[in-house]
Amino acid sequence: MAEEEKKEEKKIIVDEDWKQEAQREKEVLAAQEDAEKKEEKEETKARGPLPEGNLAALISMLATQALFALGLLQVKGQEKNEPDLELAKYNIDMLDTLEKKTKGNLTEEEEAVLANTLSELRMGYVRVAG
Repeated sequence: MAEEEKKEEKKIIVDEDWKQEAQREKEVLAAQEDAEKKEEKEETKARGPLPEGNLAALISMLATQALFALGLLQVKGQEKNEPDLELAKYNIDMLDTLEKKTKGNLTEEEEAVLANTLSELRMGYVRVAG
C-alpha cells in the first residue's frame, strides 16, 4: 500500500517560470507569423494585378528575355552583364516559331506587333554580335 501511495504522489511538477516561458515563445511565434502574412499581402499589393494573358503579353515576355540576353536591357542598380548571344538567339527563334505557327490566325495588329518585334530584335542581335 505504501508503494501505491508513492506512485500516486509521483506527479509531474511544472513550475510557473516554465509556463511563462512557453507562453512568451508562443506569443513571439504568433507575432512572427503575423509579420510574414503582412509582408506577403504588401508584396501582392506592390506588384499590382497581372495583365491579361494574351499574344501581346507572350511576345513582350520573350522580347524582354531576348533584350536582357543581348545586354540591351538591364535592371537598375545591377552590373551590366555580358551579352549571351545563344540565349538571345533562342528567344528570337521562339518568336520566329510563334510567327510561323500562327500565320493566318492572327489579327493584323497582332501580326504587325510580332513582325516589328522580330525585326527590332534581329537588328539588335546583329548590332551586338557584330
